[in-house]
Amino acid sequence: MNKVAIITGGGSGLGRSAALRLAKEKVNCVIVDVDEKGGNESVDMLKESGVDALFVKADVSKAEEVKHYVDETKNHFGRIDYFFNNAGISGSGKYFLETEVEEIDKIVGINLLGALYGIKYVGEVMLAQGSGAIVNTSSSAGVIGQDTVVTYSATKHGIVGLTKSLVAEYAKDGLRINAIAPGPTETPMVKQYFDANPKMKESAESGIPQNRLGTPEEVAELVTFLLTSDAPYINGEVIRIDGGFTNTKF
Repeated sequence: MNKVAIITGGGSGLGRSAALRLAKEKVNCVIVDVDEKGGNESVDMLKESGVDALFVKADVSKAEEVKHYVDETKNHFGRIDYFFNNAGISGSGKYFLETEVEEIDKIVGINLLGALYGIKYVGEVMLAQGSGAIVNTSSSAGVIGQDTVVTYSATKHGIVGLTKSLVAEYAKDGLRINAIAPGPTETPMVKQYFDANPKMKESAESGIPQNRLGTPEEVAELVTFLLTSDAPYINGEVIRIDGGFTNTKF
């Protein structure tokens, strides 16, 4: 029987790449995204690769919509083995005191509340099964401080905290929960941010010892490794995948 994964933010970027990589392992996927077009495109790509796939439109900042995507997964597949808790947004790139309250609320709602709601409802299913693996998406901004992304950074530091604390509570019950901390990566979200802040791209690339941005496919390899049985004793870790970017900062 094929394993089943939920991928939030699966309509593009890291989420889509991770879903396609999991499909190579014959994992059926539920794509969750607010972008209906992108989500359905991901599903079509997954089905072409030979696995079953389902799209559920959801705003992850709303608990009832998170519960809905979990219920739809249970109804369709009967179980949840893997969860890539990935949906997120970056923000406008303004300094914090110039940022509108509405933007702060939106970033916190999607990046942090969305992750918490996801683990709550997915975790309940996994706990009942007695097993499950979760990968949360943090960021290089979740392990160091970075200007122009203060709210984003705060939420990504929060992802690190929830990952470590959840392991303290639920590792004994068969759950594995890890986080990834990608550096600047060639995703639509990062491209949009750099388009609005062109000097930041030059600064980012020059600060990466490998002298390039990461790719979604490279991140997908790490996500797949952490979710699957190849990593049975890795639990509560926050793994940086950033070409050495954060090692040069502090």
